[in-house]
Amino acid sequence: MSDRRWRTAGGALIRVISVWAVSTLTMLALAGLLPDFQLQSDDGDSVTRTAFTAAWGAGAFGLLSALVWPLLVRALLIVPALVLGALVFFLNGSLLLIALRLIPDGRGDAAPETAVVVAAVMSAVASGASTALAVRDDDAYRRRLSRLADRRRRRDGTPGSADGGRGGPPGIVFVQLDGVGHQVLERAAADGVMPTVAGLLADEAGHRLTPWTTDWSSQTGASQLGILHGSNHDVPAFRWFEKESGTVMVSSRPASALELQRRAIARTRDGGLLTVDGASRGNLFSGGADQLALVLSMAARRGKGRRSRAGYFAYFSDPANAVRTALSFVAEVGREIGQSTLARVRKESPRVKRGGLYPFIRAFATVLERDVVVAAVIGDMFAGRTAVYADLVAYDEVAHHSGPHSRDAEKVLARLDRSLGLILKIADHTPRGYRIVLLSDHGQSPGETFAGRYGLTLKELVRAGCGLPVPRSAQRTRSASEARDALRTALHRPVGGREAKHPAKSSDPVVLASGNLGLLSFPDIEGRASREQLDRRYPALLGTLADHPGIGFLLVRSERHGSVVLGRGGTETPVAELADGEGPMAVFGAGAADAVRRTDTFPHVADVMVNSMYDPGTGRVHAFEEQIGSHGGLGGEQSRPFLLWPRTLADPMDALAADAPRTPAAAGPAQGDTPAGTAPAGPVGAEAVHRILARWLRELSGPQVPLRPGGPDVAGATGEPVTDGPVRLLDGRPPEGHVPEVPLRGQPLPDPDDVVPGARG
Repeated sequence: MSDRRWRTAGGALIRVISVWAVSTLTMLALAGLLPDFQLQSDDGDSVTRTAFTAAWGAGAFGLLSALVWPLLVRALLIVPALVLGALVFFLNGSLLLIALRLIPDGRGDAAPETAVVVAAVMSAVASGASTALAVRDDDAYRRRLSRLADRRRRRDGTPGSADGGRGGPPGIVFVQLDGVGHQVLERAAADGVMPTVAGLLADEAGHRLTPWTTDWSSQTGASQLGILHGSNHDVPAFRWFEKESGTVMVSSRPASALELQRRAIARTRDGGLLTVDGASRGNLFSGGADQLALVLSMAARRGKGRRSRAGYFAYFSDPANAVRTALSFVAEVGREIGQSTLARVRKESPRVKRGGLYPFIRAFATVLERDVVVAAVIGDMFAGRTAVYADLVAYDEVAHHSGPHSRDAEKVLARLDRSLGLILKIADHTPRGYRIVLLSDHGQSPGETFAGRYGLTLKELVRAGCGLPVPRSAQRTRSASEARDALRTALHRPVGGREAKHPAKSSDPVVLASGNLGLLSFPDIEGRASREQLDRRYPALLGTLADHPGIGFLLVRSERHGSVVLGRGGTETPVAELADGEGPMAVFGAGAADAVRRTDTFPHVADVMVNSMYDPGTGRVHAFEEQIGSHGGLGGEQSRPFLLWPRTLADPMDALAADAPRTPAAAGPAQGDTPAGTAPAGPVGAEAVHRILARWLRELSGPQVPLRPGGPDVAGATGEPVTDGPVRLLDGRPPEGHVPEVPLRGQPLPDPDDVVPGARG
């Protein structure tokens, strides 16, 4: 044992000396290349003296990076992510200037801008040398990481194997590829864009792939809430208006995400999928996990262990990581500017504006978020955590602006595949075995924007149909002209006469967009407005919308017939009579009718729900936002994400059949239980996916452990203590007959512009 320790210590010393030597040579080379960086006195020095100066400076910089850098990063946790990337260069350069000041006789000197360059190069070289030396000894590398994991477990008080052996039941890692549809993944694997995924599918003992069908609201807020917390009831869209409080809920706002998470926990009495030794990385919601990094719902919370930005610390405490990510960040900004410029030069169509802050938002999603999340997942695996759920948002962000089938998006898929390959390789060296599950929360459907195709936005079309003023550019469009003519006809005014005045004083309608799903709310009409009320107040509005070629169908409540779906040519179908493949639902595929029926039961469903047209021949929709790859409603690939799981786990449909809920999670059709012969292939609804993942966790983890009342799983996630009985078992179901007692208390919402960059649906 003593000899092993001496060998380990000797190996570590050799690696330190080797990295120091490489850093010294790098500093000497840079001093020879850069005119504003010197390691000699003004009178000149011998080669030996210059080498000694470089060794001193490299050593001082290495010590400062090891000792001071982690403290700087911890102090900067309050800094927004987009600002942190720029500060990395400045702080690293400052450390180099301090190191040069520590050289005896003042022989080291550099201009501030040169110091930034020198520090970046030296950090990158030191990181590469250290990695190369570690890779030469896989066993030593694994032992080192295992020791670090053991220390973390002892510090956190979590169980684990002291010797780093792969004992006990395997853990499970869920990696969500945000926005990657089933068809996109299949094509990328077949075309060699994602060789890691292709390898999983080719191995007969490897993984299996199936699509699943989203809810009507095909976006991350609804899907991930259902997957992680077991309920996405009353989430009609990515953003919606709540009349009783006069607020707009937006899934990408921290306060909104926290409120949605609290409501889901109160409804299910379930802390979440990750409450038992779990970690949540890069998600909108915590899933009940105690270990968090870049979790939006926790971004605004304070207190030890609850600040999501603390996830930066583990990654950026290594200055080499910080520099590498910062350089990649800058390169990604340049890549986006180049790609968008090329798209304009080629006059590609459709396309949207990609200027302003977008290049930086893209770089956050494709570089910074990816690097931090992947590093956190690897750390969780070496720590032996039971369940990890991570979201990689890179593809979704790029596909929105470049298109889901574009070359730009394809390159992002290739880089994500390399990250997946790294996670799979790491799984061979972790203290416990791991099952790796890949999934997505929705797909994306291509198509020109509604405004690009028809010359006016949905909001402008609604205002024209209501007889309200619209911008002059919108007035000249055919759609606005037809809306005005319809209004004049309804009011018995001559067509082509003077502009009709608004028939009665009232507040303007609130028009919100979530991809190709639009929501209309009328704040001065109490409760959910009826078709009859709207016809009396705005006689041309519903007809204008239903007959528009860019709109597929409307959902509105009728006082006489209950809720109805309106289509072109005056068609009107009661929601209870909706059927897939018929009437307004003819082109929207299996499961669409049930999805509409379920959303119709939500308390916060909009007064009028508007789904864009869908062309099944081209797969195109019209987004009501500035996106040429969109999701949020019905139509095409957006509703068909994927689930890729190891064959050693139960088939998803078998898991659903064996784990059917004892009580329905929401009014309306139960998710995953559509009638035989009409159900789409694979699971239906995010809540059904939650049941599958919970079942897999139970398969791997054995007997389930009830959560203690008031524990971190629920109290930490909602901010409210639990006062009664066991909350849940690992399968995600409350005890039979148990009634939730958590009050539905509202949370204050931030200003409308308070949206976290990169946190998209």
